[in-house]
Amino acid sequence: MKKLIIILLLLGSTNLFSQNNLTPEMLWKLGRVAPLGLTKDKQSVVYAVSIPDIQENKSKRKYYSIPVTGGNATEISDPESLLSNDRISPDGKYIISSKEVQVIRTRSSDIYMDLPKSNAYVFTSLNYRHWDTWEDGKFEHIFVAPFENGKAGDAKDIMPADSNDCPQKPFGGNEDFIWNPDSRHIVYVTKKKFGTAYAISTNTDLFEYNIETGITKNLTADNKGYDIAPAYNNRGQLAWLQMKKEGYEADKQDIIVSNGVTSMNLTKQNDLIHVESFRWADDDKSLYFIAPVNGTLQLFNVSYPGLTKMMPVIKQITSGDFDISSIVGQSGNTLIVTRTDMNHAPEIYSVDLSNGIAKQLSHVNDANYASIALCRTERKFVTTTDNKHMLVWVIYPPGFNPAKKYPTLLYCQGGPQSALTQAYSFRWNFQLMASQGYIIVAPNRRGMPGHGTAWNEQISKDWGGQVMNDYLSAIDAISKEPYVDKARRGCVGASYGGFSVFALEGLHEGRFKTFIAHDGVFDFRSMYGTTDEMWFENWEKGGAYWEHNNAVAQRSFSQSPSNFVSKWNTPILIVQGGRDYRVPIEQGQTQKIRLL
Repeated sequence: MKKLIIILLLLGSTNLFSQNNLTPEMLWKLGRVAPLGLTKDKQSVVYAVSIPDIQENKSKRKYYSIPVTGGNATEISDPESLLSNDRISPDGKYIISSKEVQVIRTRSSDIYMDLPKSNAYVFTSLNYRHWDTWEDGKFEHIFVAPFENGKAGDAKDIMPADSNDCPQKPFGGNEDFIWNPDSRHIVYVTKKKFGTAYAISTNTDLFEYNIETGITKNLTADNKGYDIAPAYNNRGQLAWLQMKKEGYEADKQDIIVSNGVTSMNLTKQNDLIHVESFRWADDDKSLYFIAPVNGTLQLFNVSYPGLTKMMPVIKQITSGDFDISSIVGQSGNTLIVTRTDMNHAPEIYSVDLSNGIAKQLSHVNDANYASIALCRTERKFVTTTDNKHMLVWVIYPPGFNPAKKYPTLLYCQGGPQSALTQAYSFRWNFQLMASQGYIIVAPNRRGMPGHGTAWNEQISKDWGGQVMNDYLSAIDAISKEPYVDKARRGCVGASYGGFSVFALEGLHEGRFKTFIAHDGVFDFRSMYGTTDEMWFENWEKGGAYWEHNNAVAQRSFSQSPSNFVSKWNTPILIVQGGRDYRVPIEQGQTQKIRLL
């Protein structure tokens, strides 16, 4: 308890800000913009705005449309009537949907019919829980039904009885099952594995179902990694995202296009490119995509040469200290996107494809921003201990005065392989942190896409190695500035960032006065035995801890923060979720032994 009190006092001691600095209450009043698509005539954008209601514990949602050329937004009551329904086949004869199907019996009352009141789960293999849900034996399947006069007929399950989920859990959606423009084929994403085989593999595939024959074909059987996000152009050419390595969820992600005869990887030639999402251009000759680069997410275009011998050409369209966070659609020479930066939540923009200039269309939060002080963000480049140049984002508090000294927080990103860009979070919000009077130091350390494949991959199997030096290089470099109060430095992070906090607690040598860890990995052995996605642990650790002849795995497990608690001597606030099955609850509970 004493350690917790010290932390809270430290946080409270810097609460010297004006009423216009961002507060948690202000953050929750911001509208959350979610684009739904372009209208059928491509002249307007339809979007939703949600605002949380704390008292009712739910969000209130309204719908709007705004011209793609700009102007005033109009509130609408029936957004679906303005949008094309991509669930209906192009010829209008069929409609697809998804619903749960009981595939495996896991409840005792379903297995033992004479025990209808029993409430146990029965498992004989791994994959008994995933993300935040226990496995109940039900899987999402795709159904197709005749569609006539606006009504669907009897629906048929098109997936084999032994098929796993589509949409993929936990985050898949309608993008996981789509129509071929010929209206005779449906392409869907699934991983045809169950139990332990599912838990150790990332091998999802694209399957094509023929409505006329009922035959299903695996389109990506030769690839053993991820195949996701299928999308056709009007010519029937299929594009999707692909990773090559099975078991590696953070492999370089490329755009593949197939014309039905041959397939082509459009982005493999650029080592910096890790594609986040894409969309076909209206002329069917190229694709627009988003990828991290230099600490931001930017918009790119890549040509599709088809059967010619020409190489694909990649062009960057936008640049600046902001993120292009999603692609909504194309209207002539304009692409509609969403954009954020560390001071602004997502809003809808148009991008002129001839010059990359962006124009803000929606202004949902303008009135709120008028009363909120902004935080200056700055790029700095730090030389690491192995002589690499590392980008570090520095976020300054509103009204920053270089003649004063400020408490400073080192922010540790999760993932571990996730980009640290100009994103705007309603949870880990840099503007909110800095607005409490802190300088935030956010390094693009090893393990982040957008700086080359080698940089991204170096973190795997070495969580406690070079990346820890990257963190310390960042805080040491920024601490040389006269406005950093070295006596008031803290360190915060979640997930892999939480692990980083635990690891740095054992080796920071007095740099920090406090730590905050949210859902962090503390003990590698217990993590290996209780986490859900075993492909993650096997890849990131290089094997199991009992493989004593596996030098890579043994080095990995030797870096567990639990091995270094004897060196812990600094107050730490630990926050842990009870339903995080990837970083299970005991990772937050185990430290009680040390704290006692």
